Amino acid sequence: MKFPGPLENQRLSFLLEKAISREAQMWKVNVPKMPTNQNVSPSQRDEVIQWLAKLKYQFNLYPETFALASSLLDRFLATVKAHPKYLNCIAISCFFLAAKTVEEDERIPVLKVLARDSFCGCSSSEILRMERIILDKLNWDLHTATPLDFLHIFHAIAVSTRPQLLFSLPKLSPSQHLAILTKQLLHCMACNQFLQFKGSMLALAMVSLEMEKLIPDWLPLTIELLQKAQAQISPRTTANQKCQSEVQQPSIIISQLPVGASMPLPNAK
Repeated sequence: MKFPGPLENQRLSFLLEKAISREAQMWKVNVPKMPTNQNVSPSQRDEVIQWLAKLKYQFNLYPETFALASSLLDRFLATVKAHPKYLNCIAISCFFLAAKTVEEDERIPVLKVLARDSFCGCSSSEILRMERIILDKLNWDLHTATPLDFLHIFHAIAVSTRPQLLFSLPKLSPSQHLAILTKQLLHCMACNQFLQFKGSMLALAMVSLEMEKLIPDWLPLTIELLQKAQAQISPRTTANQKCQSEVQQPSIIISQLPVGASMPLPNAK
């Protein structure tokens, strides 16, 4: 097994710094809206995210496409007051924008095929009109740092810093291990409870939970990753408490997720 050298570690640090900067610019605290017939409810949001997960699987797209589509949808819903009857059109438009941003040209679904086979209930022209609305509201800036971006970075840093991390899983390569965590993270992204957490903290919680199962010194490594992510940790006695609270909150929610939930977990590629 080959692990990253100094140059690769520098690259990972740069990627993390860039992702943190993007997150700081765009992330907003989720303020739950009062459920009404005029607003998209949390359960409706979760349902449409699960639908996008099925489409990701149906059209054989990358996990990054689903992650970006979910992030774009949440950003848009946090910006505008969207009526539930437009939710499918908004979601499929975010999905198409994400596919065009992430996928190679030959992998991008043909719009007419996407509109037809997704059963979204809207036409190609309606998707294009909604695209323009979304782009306008998001200031034409689709390059947000998703929880999956952070998962990739944190996992690479963890494997680099602790080569023994996967010794107890000899049949798994780092990429195969990451694919398993990716499935778990995509599942969590379909749960509105996690909107209260930054994507970086959700990804770190996933990595921390996994490290806790694999190595005895998982907590120091979690603190190290938090520090790399520029989290505000006191260097004195509260350091461990702060780290545990940052990780424990999303971890509690993760532990309460129903076993064998209905959402199909897309294959990570």
